[in-house]
Amino acid sequence: MKIDFSHAAFVRSAADERGFPRDGRPRVVFVGRSNVGKSSVINSILGKKFARVSATPGKTLFVNLYLVDERLWFVDLPGYGYAHVSKTERERFSKLIDSYLASDLPEIRLMVLLVDARHKPTEDDKIMLSWMQETKVPIVVVANKLDKLKPREWEESLSVIREALLLESNVKLIGFSSETEINKEDVLSAIRQAAGDYGTDLQ
Repeated sequence: MKIDFSHAAFVRSAADERGFPRDGRPRVVFVGRSNVGKSSVINSILGKKFARVSATPGKTLFVNLYLVDERLWFVDLPGYGYAHVSKTERERFSKLIDSYLASDLPEIRLMVLLVDARHKPTEDDKIMLSWMQETKVPIVVVANKLDKLKPREWEESLSVIREALLLESNVKLIGFSSETEINKEDVLSAIRQAAGDYGTDLQ
């Protein structure tokens, strides 16, 4: 049975491993800079507005958990790279992510790295991608805010992102807009494929 992404609910925000899921459902993990529009992307994918869009990026450091169709977890990791976050908060971010991976890595089917389609990826994006690659989990890069560019600029923008991140040819790079939902089906397809949409692990 195909995953119904519209049948989703926010479950909780976890401050430590005690709040992480304790079941065998597959996980899809979303990672990105604090100002890349991560919450808006999740809202768009799920067709609901329950992921909070903060006016102050980087302020809240929790792992936000969404249960999709009772079969799949969306895991929203804290945004990184926000200059006004203190050293203490950055250290807590790192510890929280390490703790999450130690708990859930075997169940993670896909990691989605969100970058800004308008700009060349930052050093933080490159570091995060390297960290993701070390997990050996499949990765999809989603370039959000594509609607802010003219259509004739899309191809060049994606080419710059692929080159800057040194993406191998087998890593999907999808231009996307949480506003217009362009290429939404491509993102959903990547998630379905990685999560095993028709697999027994989702039953």
